[in-house]
Amino acid sequence: MNPDTLHNTGPPHTPEERDPVKVARLLERLALGFSASGIPRMAARAFAAILIADDGRRTAAELAAMLNAGAPAISGAVKHLTESRMVIREREPGQRRDHYRVDDDMWAELLTRRSEWLLTWQENARDGMAIMGPSTPAGRRLRETHEFLEFIRGELPKLLHRWAEHQADLRKAEAS
Repeated sequence: MNPDTLHNTGPPHTPEERDPVKVARLLERLALGFSASGIPRMAARAFAAILIADDGRRTAAELAAMLNAGAPAISGAVKHLTESRMVIREREPGQRRDHYRVDDDMWAELLTRRSEWLLTWQENARDGMAIMGPSTPAGRRLRETHEFLEFIRGELPKLLHRWAEHQADLRKAEAS
């Protein structure tokens, strides 16, 4: 049994009812998962902190305080997140502080952008197959890589369309 669920009297209904220890554990658990997928550790922690914010936004100062990290670490983290377009940097009119936020449809947008990478990888695999020889072990692996990426690229638009429909259904159900 997960220790975070012991003695649970039900989910909190307000942010004030949240257990800060459970929130901290959740942040670190999310960050570990993001980090395991290749996101640098501090960027993963910053992303998790932004993701679990009720408004989906944090300033660099808020991230530094929440993550007990220095300004250079936070600066590098948000730079990585904005360059990879996982978060959006914005500033309120008349304010001096940047806010970093997640887009409401961030996951679909992120997958759509990653699709561009898939095309590059697919083309590289095709070229590599020709260079290595299609009947060699390396050539066969590259052919399978090419075929896999071609399949994924073909399925991704259908999957994203199904997700949009599913998301619309979820929103309708929430509204009723």
